[in-house]
Amino acid sequence: MQNVSPTEHPLQVALVAEHQHASLVDLLCELHAFYNEGATPARQVVMEHLRQNLLAPGSAQRLLVASRGDGVVVGLAAFSLVYSLVEFAEDQRRHCQLKELYVSSAERSQGAGRALMSGLARYAFDHGCLRIDWPVKASNARGILFYESLGAEQVAERLSYRLTEPALGRLAQDSGCAGVQPASN
Repeated sequence: MQNVSPTEHPLQVALVAEHQHASLVDLLCELHAFYNEGATPARQVVMEHLRQNLLAPGSAQRLLVASRGDGVVVGLAAFSLVYSLVEFAEDQRRHCQLKELYVSSAERSQGAGRALMSGLARYAFDHGCLRIDWPVKASNARGILFYESLGAEQVAERLSYRLTEPALGRLAQDSGCAGVQPASN
């Protein structure tokens, strides 16, 4: 593939469009390999997941993508807009939760990450959010420097936890819970 300078194909940031799904699948496969020691999933499985889950009607997930003028997706920001349970003032009750920011390894340090975060900030602000929260691995020094260069601050009093099998299954079977009951009107 020929190297293309950013001036030949300027960066565009927008919610993912259907014509971008194929190149987004390429990026999602790269993301999977990044987190799973180079393992690559079948493209069809990733496409099904994208359409049936991530972009399904009713999904809280939104995907903002950065692409060159040729339409190829070079980065993504996966996020959702959520309401606070403790902030009731209209100007503080909604915020944006960034799940993942990823830029193709071939495109890093060329402005895609900053463009995605800027686009995300604009989207969040336009939808009534006055903050964006996200986790970052403590070992991701490059990412931390990048986020701080944007003006982000570490939330010192927060930690991240995860519950997986077999503890998840044990807790789900806990005798103290009869299961989640449907809401009654």
